[in-house]
Amino acid sequence: MTEENKKRFQGLTCIAFSGEGCMGCLTLAPVLDSVLGGRKDIRLEQVEVSEDTKDIVTFFGVERVPTVILADDGREFARCHGYQPEEILELWIDAKIEEHFQEKK
Repeated sequence: MTEENKKRFQGLTCIAFSGEGCMGCLTLAPVLDSVLGGRKDIRLEQVEVSEDTKDIVTFFGVERVPTVILADDGREFARCHGYQPEEILELWIDAKIEEHFQEKK
């Protein structure tokens, strides 16, 4: 992954991989915005799968969209696929972040 992209994924990041014309991706995007919009502990990065983002897609081993990855300084610690409703997504993100920080202790 390029140095520019390494900087892009510094800190606690939710990376949402999507594809053009993907209905699951289109419905998931506003849900992620709603869940993460007001949070200060994690930020959202949207990555549309294309030739321009091939290095990021390859680095994270994304094979289908939508894929949501939680990462800390570019190191993945959780992943889910497909559309998830807001309540489920929020619970999943909170649980995985808590697990991640428990493991770091």
